[in-house]
Order: sequence, then structure tokens, then C-alpha cells
Amino acid sequence: MKKILLAAVLFVAANISAQDMNLTKGDLTFLKDQKEVNVVFDYSKLTLMKEKKSEATYIAERAEDLNKKAKGNGEVWKKKWEGAKDGIWQPKFLELINTVLTKEKKDLSFQEGLTSAKYTLIVEAVWIFPGWDVAMMKQAAKVTTTLKFVETANKANVLAEITSEEAPGDQYGSQFSNESRIGEGFAKTGKSFAKFLIKKALK
Repeated sequence: MKKILLAAVLFVAANISAQDMNLTKGDLTFLKDQKEVNVVFDYSKLTLMKEKKSEATYIAERAEDLNKKAKGNGEVWKKKWEGAKDGIWQPKFLELINTVLTKEKKDLSFQEGLTSAKYTLIVEAVWIFPGWDVAMMKQAAKVTTTLKFVETANKANVLAEITSEEAPGDQYGSQFSNESRIGEGFAKTGKSFAKFLIKKALK
């Protein structure tokens, strides 16, 4: 019985940590001699939930639901949601990608606002599942992104494109904030992307 339980736990853990990352266009040779890359986050094509709702629809529906439970809470949540992008998701991605590259002694960093950098990474949020946490039961968030390298001076010139499918966002213990769980999905994306770049371009 114990062996069966252990196998089940390991199976669940494996599925939680699973993430597919694939180069779908171009190559990464241009990164070899670079020291810094500009980063831009794009949420214009974002969909959410299994139904792939637009962000506007998701926000309207969730705010309405929260207002029904307690008047005014929907408006409070809207501010938390919008603030999570600059306050949680983007910093998590950047922190993890730079931490991994530094630990592996790679002289390359990713930062927002580096308009003088030759290349820009566009982190395009494609799909998010916020997950949930109700005490003893929980479901990790999932974050799918498209990671595009373009010329900073000519963003129409896409040099490489990588898809990151369903990066899991979870934390040990309870995490009742959807925005924080999603942030862990962005952190996982940054960590996995750094390892991908080390393997494919920065050996």
C-alpha cells in the first residue's frame, strides 16, 4: 500500500513539474556574444481558463462574482490583477532567468527598458489557468507563453521563437492568491528558459 501511495505521489509531482519548451522558428546563434537583452511583456493576446476567455471577459466575470460575495471586492481585485503584472509576474520571470544564468556563470542578463540593447525578448502571454487552493485540495496555476527574440530597432524581424507550454505555478503550503500562483508560473518559465538557452545557445 505504501509503495502504491509513493508511486502516486511521484506521478503527481512529475506532472506538476512537466513543461514543454520548443524552438519553433529561427536559431539562437546571435546570443553568443551578447551581454544584455531588452525584455518586453505582451498581454494583448492573453486568454484564460479552459474556455480560453479573453482577459477582458475573465476580469468582468470574476469581478462580478466577487462583488456578489462582498460588495466592492470585485473592484479591489481588479487593481490587484493589473498590479500583479508589474509587481509579481514580470519580476518573477526576470529574477529567475538572471539567477540561473548567473549561477551557471553566463555573462548575459535580461532586463526591461534596455532600449540600447541590440536584441529584445518579447514575452507574449498566450494562456493562463490561475489554479485554485481550498485548504487540503489545490491545483497549480499554468502559464503558456511565446518567447520571441527580435531586433530592438526592427521588431518585425523575428530571429527566434520558442513556445513554453503550461509552466506550473505552485508553492509549498497554501497559496490562496491566484496572482501569486500565476507568478510562480512565470518564475518557472524564466528558470526553464534560462536552462534552455544554456543548453541550446550558451554552452
